[in-house]
Amino acid sequence: MDRPDYLTQGECARLFPVLSNTSKEGRTTSIVLACLSKVDELGRALLATVGQRVGVRSKVSCFTEVVFANDAALKERPDGLIVLRSGPKEWRALVEAKVGSAALSVDQVESYRKIAKENGVDCVITISNQFATSAQHHPLEEIRKSRSKIPVFHWSWMSIFTAADLLLSNDEVEDKDQEILLEELCRFLTHESAGIKGFERMPAEWADLNKLVSAGGRIPAKSAEAIASIEAWHQETRDLSLILSRQTETSVHQKLSRKLMSDPALRVKEELFDLRETHCLAALFDIIDAAAPLEVKADLNRRTLEIGMTLRAPEDKKSSKARMNWLLRQIKAEDVADVFVQCRWPGRSETTQHSLQDLRNDPALCEEGKAGLQVVSFRIFSAKRLGARFTQQVNFIVDLEKYVPSFYRDIGQNLTAWRRPAPRIREEETDLDQEPLS
Repeated sequence: MDRPDYLTQGECARLFPVLSNTSKEGRTTSIVLACLSKVDELGRALLATVGQRVGVRSKVSCFTEVVFANDAALKERPDGLIVLRSGPKEWRALVEAKVGSAALSVDQVESYRKIAKENGVDCVITISNQFATSAQHHPLEEIRKSRSKIPVFHWSWMSIFTAADLLLSNDEVEDKDQEILLEELCRFLTHESAGIKGFERMPAEWADLNKLVSAGGRIPAKSAEAIASIEAWHQETRDLSLILSRQTETSVHQKLSRKLMSDPALRVKEELFDLRETHCLAALFDIIDAAAPLEVKADLNRRTLEIGMTLRAPEDKKSSKARMNWLLRQIKAEDVADVFVQCRWPGRSETTQHSLQDLRNDPALCEEGKAGLQVVSFRIFSAKRLGARFTQQVNFIVDLEKYVPSFYRDIGQNLTAWRRPAPRIREEETDLDQEPLS
């Protein structure tokens, strides 16, 4: 692959880069970009997240450690360049990558923006272990707020790994040689030498926020501790969606309104309001073909994780007991010590709640005090009291990533949503059916 004329330095991204042992960042970047250009489905999947369609005749080329002819005297040397050629059109993106605990620098990203603008490059893509809701929503607030006409997109290393893993899990790679490349990429990315990791710890402010809530204090309207914790929660829930995607072998996304999806600052503002009112952090995950969205809530007052799903009660069952039995038949899990069912009733009637074990022993328990009413919906959830672990930066994440998939595996994936049956034609014949019209 020839180096473009507009570059004075840079070579094609290689699967086996010859670099020093200390150049972990350069090695990982080169291998990933090489696979992006060599595995058609991976290139198509990743570039789609930045708004680029890779057609059958399109050509993707990737280069590393590039220097443009116009910038030969500059010290800045972008980690990579992605070139997409579709007929006479050419789209280009500079790549800035960080591995391990290294964080992206606003100044460096802005300098890459300047290089992109001066050389007609369409955008900048950053890659790091920092998470973002989508490629369009950069994890650095200063980058999001910039008025520059050069867009900056972001991929987390885990999002790249998840995209590759899903392609393999769903057997979507047509070429067998490319499939082998992708398998080796996934193997490499999961090794500690690649410098890739998921979200591992809440910020130091998390402990301070919990102390404030435990002491009965009021969270200030502009609490730095609360904002830092919310932003960390957003990164963790994004990582959690990737974890669930890999474990379910399907695409799992956090359920957000379009308004919040397109405005991370507004999302923080609204969730700060909710946190001040309820002392809870919450997230909702859409899992393809699941009976309902997966609900996750971290309650700072009780230091408890709640993971659950809400199902509409079957309307073809007349009694609440029969409706409860419909739900209980779907739950096969044996260890249900921390599992509860919340029943919601019509009108202003208060919700009721019982442990799953008690309802198994006596399904009619749900009807107590609700004579003449039919249950409208069920919220089945697990409540895990974490105690001191809830306030700890690492253990909170460890427990969250343990209990959320566990609930879905043991209960959520076995649930089926009720659907109204299709109307049926009456069996009996009428006079009109028997006698044709003259």
